[in-house]
Parts: sequence; C-alpha cells; structure tokens
Amino acid sequence: MWKQYITPCSVDQVLDLLTQHGARARVAAGATDLILELERGLRPGVEILIDVSRLPGLDGIRVDQKGWIHLGPLVTHNQVAVSAVLRENAFALARACWEVGAPQIRNRGTLAGNLITASPANDSIPPLMALRAEVRLRSRGGDRQVPLHDFYTGVRRTVMQPEEWLEDIAFPVPEHGSRSTFFKLALRRAQAISVVNAAVVLEFDDRRVRRAAITLGAVTPTIVHAEAAEDFLAGKELSQAVVQQAARLAVEAARPIDDLRGSAAYRRDMVAVSVARCLRALAAGREREGFPAAPVTLGGRQPRPAPPAPRALVTHDSATPIVTTVNGVRRTLRGGQEKTLLRLLREDGLLIGTKEGCAEGECGACTVLLDGMAVMACMVPAPRAHGAEIRTVEGLADGDRLHPLQQAFLDTGAVQCGYCTPGFLMSGAALLEERPHPTRPEIEQAFTGNLCRCTGYYTIIEAVERAAQHRADAA
Repeated sequence: MWKQYITPCSVDQVLDLLTQHGARARVAAGATDLILELERGLRPGVEILIDVSRLPGLDGIRVDQKGWIHLGPLVTHNQVAVSAVLRENAFALARACWEVGAPQIRNRGTLAGNLITASPANDSIPPLMALRAEVRLRSRGGDRQVPLHDFYTGVRRTVMQPEEWLEDIAFPVPEHGSRSTFFKLALRRAQAISVVNAAVVLEFDDRRVRRAAITLGAVTPTIVHAEAAEDFLAGKELSQAVVQQAARLAVEAARPIDDLRGSAAYRRDMVAVSVARCLRALAAGREREGFPAAPVTLGGRQPRPAPPAPRALVTHDSATPIVTTVNGVRRTLRGGQEKTLLRLLREDGLLIGTKEGCAEGECGACTVLLDGMAVMACMVPAPRAHGAEIRTVEGLADGDRLHPLQQAFLDTGAVQCGYCTPGFLMSGAALLEERPHPTRPEIEQAFTGNLCRCTGYYTIIEAVERAAQHRADAA
C-alpha cells in the first residue's frame, strides 16, 4: 500500500518531509480513513506515510486567553467525547464524535483526519462548522488560517496543499446562553455512515433565539448551512409552529443525491425530521438525553501514559525490521512493513488468534490492545508497531490460568462459532480494565464495534457481568 513509512520525532521533520516529497506523501495519525483510501485507490500517487501519532504535545484541548478553544492535530474522537471542556461548551461536537464508528476506531481516528478526509458524511464537520471553527495550515512557506466553511472545495477535496499539514482546529467559546446538539440518521445504531446528519447551535436571550447555526451533512457534496432556517429563527421562541417552519426551511439547503444508503427524496424529507428533532430537544432542554455521562473508550485506566515518543527519525522500507513487544515478549519481525498490523501479527508473528472478518474496521474480530488501547488491527499500519506494546488474545491468560473473562465465556456458553470471540474477549478485557464494575449499558457501549453473526450477544454480555463479579468477589 505504501513504499516507505517514516516516523519523525519533531514537527520540523514533518514539515521537511512534506516539502521534500510533496504529493507523494501523506501525514498519518490514526490512518483509519487513509488505509481504506489507499486500498481502494482513492489516493493515487501516495507512496510515503509520515506517522505523527507519537509526537508529544499534539493531543491537547485547551482554552486560550482570547476565549478560543483549540484542539491539537492528534486529538482523537474519544478524547473529544470525554472532554469536560467540549461537553460543556460544544456538546454538539462531543456527541458527533461519540457517534463516529466504534470505541476502537475512536481511539485511533483523529478529528483532524476526519476533516481532511472531506467526506460530506463525516460526522465531526457539521458541528465544527456550526461553531464557526477555523483550521491553521502550516508549511515551510508559512502559516494560514482558514475558516472551515472555506476549507472544502468538493467531495474529498480541500484547499490544503501537498506541503501543508493541519496543525490546529479552533473555534470561539460559545456565548453565554448558547446550547447545541447533533442528530445522526443512519441505518444501524453504531458503526454506521450517516444518511443525514444535522448540527444545531443556538444562542438564546432568555427564551428567544438570538442567533442560530444549522449545518447539514450527507445531503450535498459539502457541508452546508441552512441559511433560510437560521435567519427565520432569529428573534423567535421555539414554539411547535416555529420548529416546524424552520425544519421546512432547512430543506431548501439540501440538494441530496441518490446512493446505496438512501434516495434523494428520502434524504430531503429526513433533513426536516433531523432539524426538527434537534430544535425540539433544545427547546425542552433534552439535548443530552441518551448521551452517557462517562462514555466507554476501551482506552484502559485513565490517565493513560502517552506512547513512547520516537528518539530519532525512523524510515521503514521492505528491508527494515519491526521491533515490537507482543504479549510481553520482544519480537523482531521482518518483511511486513507495507502490511496492516493484522496481517503482521498473523503472517509474520504467527499469532492467528486475531481474526480477519471484514478488513475494514467494521466487525471487531481483529481487536487488539496497542499501547494499552483497544484498536482494530486491520486499520493500523504495521510499522506503527515498531517500539510499541501489543496484546493479543494469546496474551490474555496468565500462564495456565485463564483470564476471568475467558473462563466466563466458557461458563456461560458465550463461545459459539468462535470466529468473533477473540475480538469480543479483547474488547471485554479492555472494558474491565477501564471499568472494573461496568453497567449493562457500558458493556453494550464497549461492544458496539464487535459483531457476532451467531447472535450470541446475550451470553457474551452475561460473561462480562460474571467476570466482573468474579473479580469483585476475589478482591
């Protein structure tokens, strides 16, 4: 998929590499979108990946002295979903990021990467645009600040130049009395691409709307503002009649297309439904309903130490070994640099417990722990394992003693055909490390990225409950 994989140890090196290689190179952080794009030929000419995922200090969320919220280029969707700053000041963004993929994807996928992918169905773009976000693009030629509404030029196209990288995402702290929410219509509860999504940000004077921002995703080639609806809402209370009229006006901004997920006519109708639901929730103060107080991340116990930063620039090509620690054993693997982590583990590491189901981050059968976080191994470039710590299903047991969750799977009959079992075990083990006493909804959250076609979910959930109880009894 790529010819070289470079891990720099500073931002200056990143900028030098982009200047040197131009359009042949792409920055990779989570790479959850990028791997699929390369496999499907959507990024022709890209031969070099520049892995910035371990550069220190780039995953911060902060408020500056001017009252702007800044998000670094390595901030992940899970970090957004759990951030107290964003949940308080930009709930629409927190909710949208929680709706992205599954916990394993949200542990790797970054907000910056989601913006750069430039799909009109990406969930994080509408709330950021409604919040009047800007991005800072940096290159050796200088920096430039670009409002997000000017960033996109079409489907999967942006104003970024090959030598630039997205260094910062920022938006002003919303005015006092502002509230926001996000609604996603998809074909299933999780791991789904939006058919239609909508972000609504309202500034209130008492009960009247002072300013409205309504942005729509998955209905036009780029994210759009429903300007007629925004103008209509100014100065009005959110009565039922006002909500209905604003929803009808929002349809004027939609120029939807037909695709596999829905017809243009269906999308047009669902724009009105989506906007109305957002407005009704905000009017009633119920916009946070259904959003967990503490989202499950499968990221281990917090605070989690950052992965070790590279000490020197490393270039992986076909002759470069990958030196990693797997299940506590230091391994040197050769010849797998252009593969995914899944293939590296199975083909070069001969650890076949990790299964390939979909190879595109949909089923969770390949879930492993990478530097303590649950990830989909099929969505991780193999060279990311260099210098990392990996735990697979083969490493769950303590010698001859099964992990409590493995034993609970046997006791409850949670193992059916067995193909999905390694992924469920790894997600469940990550959950129990993060939440030793998980509730039923938390267990369900943890497994939104794992599919079982034998429909064994009830016994799998029972197994997690039993393992948690066993640990509590043994404590």
